Amino acid sequence: MKMLKKSTLVFLKNNLSLIVLLFVGTASWSLTMVKSGLCWDAKCASGVGFWGPNGHDGIWHLAIIERLSNFSLESPVFAGEPIRNYHLGFGIITAFIHKITSIEISVLYFQILPIVFSLLIGWLVYKFILTWRGSKKEAWWSLFFVYFGSGFGFVITLLRSGVVTGESMFWSQQAISTLVNPPFALSLIFILSGFIFLIRYLEHGNVKDMIFSSLFLGLLIQIKSYAGVLILLGLGVSTLWQIIQKREFSLLKVLILSSLISFAIFFPFIKQSSKMLVFQPFWFLETMMTYSDRLGWDRFYSAMTTYKMGKIWFKEILAYGAAFVTFLVGNMGSRIIGFYIFVKMFKKEVKFGEFEVFVLSIIFFAVSIPMFFVQKGTPWNTIQFFYYFLFFFSLFAGISLSWLLNKTKLMFRRPLLILVLILAFLGGWSTLCHYLPSTPPAKLSNEEYSALKFLAKQPDGVVLTYPFDSIKSKEAELNAPRPLYLYVSSAYVSAFSNKTVFLEDEVNLDITGYDWKNRREKVSGFISNLNEKEGRNFLETNNIKYLYLAKAISPLPGEKLRLGESQLGLNNIFENQEVVIYEVK
Repeated sequence: MKMLKKSTLVFLKNNLSLIVLLFVGTASWSLTMVKSGLCWDAKCASGVGFWGPNGHDGIWHLAIIERLSNFSLESPVFAGEPIRNYHLGFGIITAFIHKITSIEISVLYFQILPIVFSLLIGWLVYKFILTWRGSKKEAWWSLFFVYFGSGFGFVITLLRSGVVTGESMFWSQQAISTLVNPPFALSLIFILSGFIFLIRYLEHGNVKDMIFSSLFLGLLIQIKSYAGVLILLGLGVSTLWQIIQKREFSLLKVLILSSLISFAIFFPFIKQSSKMLVFQPFWFLETMMTYSDRLGWDRFYSAMTTYKMGKIWFKEILAYGAAFVTFLVGNMGSRIIGFYIFVKMFKKEVKFGEFEVFVLSIIFFAVSIPMFFVQKGTPWNTIQFFYYFLFFFSLFAGISLSWLLNKTKLMFRRPLLILVLILAFLGGWSTLCHYLPSTPPAKLSNEEYSALKFLAKQPDGVVLTYPFDSIKSKEAELNAPRPLYLYVSSAYVSAFSNKTVFLEDEVNLDITGYDWKNRREKVSGFISNLNEKEGRNFLETNNIKYLYLAKAISPLPGEKLRLGESQLGLNNIFENQEVVIYEVK
């Protein structure tokens, strides 16, 4: 017992700074999540609140997890169709944890997994850099930038309006928002685990390390498809380099096994994947310059496009080159110090082997793909490739800063450290400001929560809701917190009722490639229909079991439906001030 106590004290003493960094980093990251899904005012008078993108993205994940926990692959928001064009790994893992622990899915998603993920990522970053580089200082600073790396968006908002915000001013989210995208966070865990095993395999040739590395890297495609694509591309390039330069084939084994795993688990859930990406060069650069919620520099945008359309090649290259540098530097912030590693590589002061080629290839594709391709329906979604560029540059920044601190004269070390810490604090604070206000941007009222919990207890069946009203949503923008039905088109009815919805969350339906507009027209037609036979036929044909109608967004002033309950064969099974629920007889 005394020996255990002594060894524990020695460990704490030797690793105190690491423990503190892990604690502070985890706490900072978790603040983006832990408040959502809980009561936000005294005595829970106003219901459950959602901060940041959790009012949409978080609820989408809840809906997916609910379906998977019921062992169903049916889309939660497009009844009768399977889930497609979406990575299910995070949902499957969370559903599994829910099943074996019985912990409520919302609690797992918002309060527990964020803490677990942030700690795991932190520990794995430290472990990976230690395995790769063998330096505790490099590992510590790499972890610092992974937790607190941030762009220069706050500089723009500070100069423009005197406030510190602007996390995605240059389009990309920053480090402290990692957990609001749980599949992205989980993908980092898989990448880091795969890399640790890969380094061991390349050094010792152990077959077990090869298998585990291939497994982690191969499964990535279902954790986060963007990560899976980058990893396979990077493996392809580094394998080719190894064969040409060293006449070795160890990476080829990893590439083949990872690819087989990826193709086996990916293609069954993909439909028309070739049409998901559209070639549209420099969309992010152009929109960054012209959109009012980005830089809003219309004169520069006008010059860019004028040179482009007029085929004034030299000026076009200069303009787009300047925009690209702005995009890169603006997003990287203090992590730009990571370019110092390339100086060391150029001087051949850094080991350069197949693993380094692998990492550099990932970085190259992570920045080049979003520069040339956008996603059909939601073009901004391809910025998620760039998240991995920033993550790896966080590691480069940590390694570079460690070197510079060793080389820099004593009198310059303190100013350098102060500058890094100030930039990290301001960047982190600019993001956390979205998640710290007492009033959330979106809520689920007690009345709706009660209605949805009632519906969750009913036998399974398809639910019909009112279509999302974008006009009413726009009108309610200044009245925070907005009810979820006025926030953005989301999957909240499915998420909290544990039922599939006939049509919901048009945003994600667009992203994943469903023909939802035709179905919306049918729903609108049913609501305003005056033909009894057609109304009943619509419900029967589409297997509608329940109608969940939020009274405030009825498209018919003073009415729920054009036809009455008896005409449509409906039974009122629940009603309160905000919601009425009908069961189809």
